[in-house]
Amino acid sequence: MTKVSRKLSPTQTRPMEAKLVSELPDEGAWQFEPKWDGFRCLAFRNGAKIELRAKSGKLLTRYFPEIVAALKGLKAKRFVVDGELLIPQGATLSFDALQMRLHPAQSRIDKLSRETPAVLMLFDMLEDTNGASLTGETLDVRRRELETFFKNAKSDRLRLSPYSRKLTDAKRWLSRAGRGALDGVIAKPRDQPYQPGERAMLKVKCLRTADCVVGGFRYATGSKDIGSLLLGLYNDDGKLDHVGFTSGIHDADQPALKKKLTALRGGEGFTGDAPGGPSRWSTERSAQWEKLKAVLVAEVRYDHVTGDRFRHGTKFLRWRPDKSPKQCTFDQLQKEARPGKLMKKLFG
Repeated sequence: MTKVSRKLSPTQTRPMEAKLVSELPDEGAWQFEPKWDGFRCLAFRNGAKIELRAKSGKLLTRYFPEIVAALKGLKAKRFVVDGELLIPQGATLSFDALQMRLHPAQSRIDKLSRETPAVLMLFDMLEDTNGASLTGETLDVRRRELETFFKNAKSDRLRLSPYSRKLTDAKRWLSRAGRGALDGVIAKPRDQPYQPGERAMLKVKCLRTADCVVGGFRYATGSKDIGSLLLGLYNDDGKLDHVGFTSGIHDADQPALKKKLTALRGGEGFTGDAPGGPSRWSTERSAQWEKLKAVLVAEVRYDHVTGDRFRHGTKFLRWRPDKSPKQCTFDQLQKEARPGKLMKKLFG
């Protein structure tokens, strides 16, 4: 194995990314891994200096002091590893707890790091403990180096992500993805080098559909076009809770949609949890929305639910005039069949 002795720059190195596809590949040499529900993170160590960087390049170091302490405690003084920051809570993972770490007050971060400590799930290695770059090596070589690194690390803040080269295992993981633990499945080419910043892997998410009430809408920025429809589901108390949005409305559909929504303005909108105001994760526009009568039902496609809300924007599929708004309840959101053996193995 030929290694290049070249230190990777934390400010210039980006993690290899994945292209979203609809199906897992069934031909070729692939390694399948769970797509974990956390923050992607490259961890750099050079002597006493530790840096944690998000996929965007943003520094995460100050937000996860327990991970920094764990990496400083290792015998290895140089390395670069690729992984996912996760916070286990019971038999699942909490993305909300991760978001709470992005707080301006260090005292708050320190408190949360003790109460809800994170782990770093490792799944690739970019630089070995001798400071040699592994980015030119195949995945098979990098995985062997990573397994040796993890075996020697012996830290309770580090985990080694499982993998399989069997399509049946990947399909089983995928069937359990989407709520609170796994975010899908990643397929990695075994015979390719690590390609920073490139979409050289494949990712598949478990896509589901739900019928939602349109409780309001937002105008597009700087215009009177409809920017997004605000979606709601009825809770056990009969209140309409805001659960997410759908956008991507075509120009050709704007006139009919504006006419439809204008006729329904002035309703109660969301009678339970309503769209929130500005926060450190949102913008001022979050508080600007128009209420509608709870009449329209839209079928949307979603990929992930966190805290009874769609994590990402959904895809509008069709109107459901045949569906009563009161039928749009939370029980249609499929609860994840938790990957019990996998979670128990990794988190005890």
